[in-house]
Order: sequence, then structure tokens, then C-alpha cells
Amino acid sequence: MELIASYLDKYLDYNYFCTPKINPMIEAQNVSLQYGKRILFDEVNIKFYGDNCYGIIGANGAGKSTFLKILSGEIDPNSGLINLEPGKRMAVLSQNHYAFDEKTVLDTVIMGHTKLWEVMQAKNDIYAKEDFSEADGIKAAELEEEFAEMDGWNAESDAASLLSGLGIKEDQHYNLMSDMSGNQKVRVLLAQALFGNPDILILDEPTNDLDIKTISWLEDFLLDFKNTVIVVSHDRHFLDTVCTHIVDIDFGKLTAYSGNYTFWYESSQLALRQRQSANKKAEAKKKELQEFVARFSANASKSKQATSRKKLLDKINVDDIQASSRRYPGIIWTQEREAGNQILSVEDLAQKDNDGNLLFDKVNFTVNKGDKIAIVGESRAISSLFEILNNKQEPVKGSFEFGQTISTAYLPSDNSKFFDNKLNLVDWLRQYTVGDKDEVFIRGFLGKMLFSGEEVMKKSSVLSGGEKMRCMLSKMMQAEANLLMLDEPTNHLDLESITALNNSLIDFKGTVLFTSHDHTFMQTIANRIIEITPNGMLDKVMSYDDYLESSKIQAQRESLVGA
Repeated sequence: MELIASYLDKYLDYNYFCTPKINPMIEAQNVSLQYGKRILFDEVNIKFYGDNCYGIIGANGAGKSTFLKILSGEIDPNSGLINLEPGKRMAVLSQNHYAFDEKTVLDTVIMGHTKLWEVMQAKNDIYAKEDFSEADGIKAAELEEEFAEMDGWNAESDAASLLSGLGIKEDQHYNLMSDMSGNQKVRVLLAQALFGNPDILILDEPTNDLDIKTISWLEDFLLDFKNTVIVVSHDRHFLDTVCTHIVDIDFGKLTAYSGNYTFWYESSQLALRQRQSANKKAEAKKKELQEFVARFSANASKSKQATSRKKLLDKINVDDIQASSRRYPGIIWTQEREAGNQILSVEDLAQKDNDGNLLFDKVNFTVNKGDKIAIVGESRAISSLFEILNNKQEPVKGSFEFGQTISTAYLPSDNSKFFDNKLNLVDWLRQYTVGDKDEVFIRGFLGKMLFSGEEVMKKSSVLSGGEKMRCMLSKMMQAEANLLMLDEPTNHLDLESITALNNSLIDFKGTVLFTSHDHTFMQTIANRIIEITPNGMLDKVMSYDDYLESSKIQAQRESLVGA
């Protein structure tokens, strides 16, 4: 992808035009980091200010998480400095899920405010003394004063409130962390980072393992948060909701732009189109930019903080264009034959787990031509439904039937068995290629999916999660099916691959059944929602947002779940 550097760097760059009259909360000065011959960051200079949320984006391997570690002091750069404003407190979402196993859940959260926790422990140690002296009394009084200044008396109730908001029930607050599941630990550590109103909050993939309800709670929390947030996330809806700025990592540099992720993305696409239209007059380009800016400026709901851009129009220069290192895979779905009117009929399906518990029951629906159906429910239940439809599981009751013209392609949530071999990528994809396709064709196809040069000779068993997912999408495309079934297809993909897949499914002329934790993915693709539960199902022809926001449907859902 290519960007109009001047347009984005000057028109959108928050630091260039909108430098506040206050000191930055935290800044990087001439920061460089190199691993061997690979330069990750080259003299990076960037400042993060006040009541703003910065979304860090970049291609896989660009160094997003590494930069957060540099900011937090976990990694030292080869050169340069990180300056934290004196007296400010930083909190970081911990990635070590075992560090607090010997602590209770509530204590783990409070430990997020290191100074408060130290004062609490010092107080408790003094009061536990058998030979309590006058000096101890003086020291205890000083600690009590310091404790009160940090709002220590509300620490437990504040921590409990955070935990409850993140779905950790009250009867679990005094459990040891070692007794909590991996999913629960993620939520506790997130509460730890949020606790105590830190001045700078650093979050690396905070929405991982969170359900829609909890993500919505986190979005609301960050919208009300009055200090600096720096976040890495692959959740576009989350970035659009909470971010006031996007920081793009490219060419070893970091550039800050005002606006949310969608504004940045559509700006980059506009920039690319304008570069390609070499014969277009400057006046026409300027008008296109003005219309684009007006559309986004009018929609304050696009981000946490609306940003006025009209005064910047005169400063736009659309002639200076710089290529980007960011690459998007070429995902294009074709159908060997168009489907007839009979697609899929499901009658009274039910399934249980290995312990005999119902996953879903009374599932009845008919798929219509052109439907793009988002399946909602408990993850295991949805995966079981897809497995049944693909003859990988037997239901406990019920039946289903595909139309005679239907051909299917299926992406399971667990693809590990497909890579339990030592084939290189050319030979791996050859297994699923229809017809007599030569190596040149397969190499070209892999190239479109971002496997180029010697990468196509990599062993399939050593691929990363994102690479495996791109291979599985390649396998599906080879089938040229008219009905696609995808179980969590955005897992492990970077933003560029998610965007390419998202757009490809919007454009696909066939029928799609899918599920995803990516809100934007669900909203932009689905025209019908089916929710499955142990007590029955809901089936609504509407968008995902309308489904979530309808009070009538929510009442039906609660009645169904509580049945």
C-alpha cells in the first residue's frame, strides 16, 4: 500500500499542527533498536499527550509490542531515551499469567498500584508487631496519611468494581490466582492495569479472550478515562471506538495521525487512488480530499474525541507520495458454479459435549441464496455446529441437507492437523489445487498470499499462526465453492489480512456462514444473525449492531438463556 506522505504527515499529524501547550506524559527521543542486521527502529521521536488514546498499528513484525516494551522499560533501546513526566505513574497490562499465582485475585489487582500496595504492606507489618513502639506509631500515622492521599480506603471496593465489570464474580475475588482459568487471569491482569487511575496506561491486545459484553465495558471505561492510553490491538471496532490518534510504524519510524483507525485506513486508500490517477487535476484531488474530510469530521461518534480538520485544508500537498512497506494479501473468492435456490436446510439439530452437557438444541433454519449469516453463541457450540455441517461430528439428534448444486469450503477454528507434516508450502498447497496446476501457478498464488521467493520452500510445520491461516484461506480459495463456512477466521491475522479478508467476503457473490470475535467483521459482512443456545435459537434478518442494540431481542435472548 502507498500513502500520500505529505497529506498524512502534515494534514493528519497531530504533533505537527496540534502540539498542546502542556508537557507530554511520555516521549521517545532518538530511540533506535537493532537486532543483528535488522533495524527495527531508527531514531524514533514521538510524544504522547494528556487525555488521548493512541492506537499503535503496523505490519506483522514491525515492532508494535516491542515498542510498548521500550516505553514501559522492559526493553532497553540501543540508543535514545524514554522520558516520563516527573511524578506520573505508568501501568502496563502484564503478559505473564503466572506471576501472581500465590496472590488472591483482589490483591493482584491492587498490586497494580505499586506505591499504594507498598504502603499497605508497610502499614500491616507495623500493626502486626507485638512490641509496638512510639516510633512505630509515628511511622504508622505517616503511612496512614499517605494511604489516605492515594484513596487507599476505597482500594478494595474500586478493585472489586473493576473485577465485576470484567466478568469476575464476587465469590471469586478472594480466590488464589493459581485457581483461576487462563481466560479469567487475562481479565484480572487487565483490571490490575486499569486500577488506581494511572497517568499512562499501556495495553497490548487488551481485548484478547474477552467477549462482546466485556469489550463494550472496556470501551466505555477507556472513553471515560482522562489520562493517556497507548494500545496495540487487532480489533478495528475497538480502535475506532477508543482511539483519538493512530500511530503507524513503517520504515523504522513512528508517525502519529489524528483520528481513529477507519479514518487512517480510508485516508491511505484515498492517497493510493490519488497517486494512481496521475492525470487528475490538482483541483479535483483537492475537492476529493475536502469531501472526505467533511464526511469524517461530521461524524463525532467515529472516535473518542472529534478533531476539527477544516483549517488544515490549505496545507494539504497531494504531490509528494511515499510507498509503504505494508502489504495486503490478495483474497479473491470465485465460484466454479453458481448455486441454485436450495442451499441448506437444518432440522432440529442438537449436540452435547463430552460430559453430556447440551451445547445447543432445537436448531432449525433454512439458508437462502446470498445469505451471509453470523453464528452467535458459546464458542464450543458454534464450532460443534460447523463440525456437524462438515461431517466431522455426529449430532445427538436432528439432520441437515445441502442443495444439489452446493459445493462447500470450510475453515475450522483449529487447523493444526493440516500442518502435521514436513511439506514445503508449494507441495502443501498442491494437495488442494484442483486440476493440473504447475509450480509456477502455485508459486504465483502463494505470492498473492504474501509468501514470496524462498518463503514458499518453508516447511508447513514451522509456520506462524498467521501464516497457517493464510495457507488455510488459500486452500479454501482453491475449492471455488459457492458456500463458505468460517469458524473464527480472523484469529492470528494482522490488521492488513483481516481487512483483505473482510473486504473479500463483502464482495463474495455466494453464501457465507461464519463466526468471529471481530465486531467490525461481523457488522460489515452479516445480513442475518443466528444465535444458538442449549434452550433453542434466535434467527433475525438484520445487521449485527442492530441485533446487539435491539432491546426486544435482548429480552428474547435473556429469556432463552435463562430458560
